[in-house]
Amino acid sequence: MSTPAYRGLTWDHPRGYRALEAAAAIVAPTHGLSIAWDRHPLEGFESHPIADLAQRYDLIVLDHPHVGEAVAHDCLLPMEQVIGADAVAALEPAAIGPSLVSYRYGGQHWALPLDAASQVMAYAPARVGTPPQTWEEVNALASREPVALSLSGPHAALTFQSIVASLHAGGRPEERFVDPHTGREAYELMARLTGDATRARIDQNPIALLEALSNGEDIALVPLVYGYVNYARTGVAFADAPRGPVGIGSILGGTGVAVSRRCAVTDELRAHLLWLMSEEAQTAFIPAHEGQPALRAAWADRQVDAAWNGFYSSTRATLEAASLRPRHDGAIAFQTEASARLREGLLAQEPAATVLAGIEAAYTRHHTRGTET
Repeated sequence: MSTPAYRGLTWDHPRGYRALEAAAAIVAPTHGLSIAWDRHPLEGFESHPIADLAQRYDLIVLDHPHVGEAVAHDCLLPMEQVIGADAVAALEPAAIGPSLVSYRYGGQHWALPLDAASQVMAYAPARVGTPPQTWEEVNALASREPVALSLSGPHAALTFQSIVASLHAGGRPEERFVDPHTGREAYELMARLTGDATRARIDQNPIALLEALSNGEDIALVPLVYGYVNYARTGVAFADAPRGPVGIGSILGGTGVAVSRRCAVTDELRAHLLWLMSEEAQTAFIPAHEGQPALRAAWADRQVDAAWNGFYSSTRATLEAASLRPRHDGAIAFQTEASARLREGLLAQEPAATVLAGIEAAYTRHHTRGTET
C-alpha cells in the first residue's frame, strides 16, 4: 500500500515554515504519510485568493480574515469533518485568546490554530529602557526617539483597529466599520505618530521593521507590530501593546492550517494534524523549530519562555485580549482598500472626517448586509 502524499502551502518566514518542514521530515513518516510544503511570501499569505490556492494544495496555512471568502467559495473542509467535533471542542479551552474561535464561521471551524500572534510592542532596549505602557507615553517617547507605525500592506488598517480597540469597548457598531468619534480619535493619534520615522519606513512590513530593530538601525520603537518570537533572540525586546482608556488594544494575527476540498482525508493525515495541535508538539517541537505555538500551555511554559528571552510572558496579556478582524467574504479587499486610504490620508495630512468617510464607503461596498463579520 502506498504512503499517502500531500502538498501544503505556508508562508516564507522561519516562523511559518521551519516547524512544518521539520514535522514533515521527522514526524509525518511515523504517521505513515508524506507532506511537501511550498512557501509563498508574506504579502501572498495576506492577500492571495484562498479559492485559487485550494485548487492546488491539500493543506493551506491561512489567517482568519480569509474564512468568509473560503466559505463563500466552498473550497475548504470544516474541521468538524476532518478531525471530529469532539476534537475541535477540546481545543476551545486549550487555545490561547480567540485563536480557535477566529476560524469559526457559519457554525463550523475552517482551520486549526497552528500559530498564535497579535500586534504587540517591539523596541530597542538600549534606546528605550522601560517600554511605554500607554498611548500617552508612546507619544511622549516619540518626541525624543524615532517611533515608527506599521503601515505597509494591510497593516495600516490593522494598526488603526488595534488603537480603536484600546479606546472603545464593545466591538464594531452595527453595519459600520467604526464608531465615528472613536475612529477620529484613533486617526488623530496615528497622525501624531506619522513623523519622519514612520514616513521613512512606510513600505516596510512587520518582518522588515523587526529586522531594522534587530540590526540597530535608526528606530527605537514600533508600538504595534505583529510579534515574531524569532527576533527575541536577536536584540529586539517585546512588550504588551499600548493601553488606552479601556485597556490593551490589539488585533489578532497568527495562522491556522486548513484542509482543501481537493484533499483526501485519511487516518494518517488526521493523526498528523492532531499531533500538530497536541501539547507535546506545541510546547516542545514547534518552539524548538522557531514556531510560535497557539496553545495556552505553551505560552505559560517557563522553559519555553526562558528559551525565547521572555517573549511569551511579555506579550501574553495582549494575545489574551486580542480582537478579531472582519471575516466576511470581501474582508480582504476591504482591508486592502482601507489600508491604502489610511496611508494616503496620513501622508497627506488629510482631516480625519475625509479619510474615515472613504473607509466607511469601502466597508459598505465590500460587506453584504446580514453576513457574519
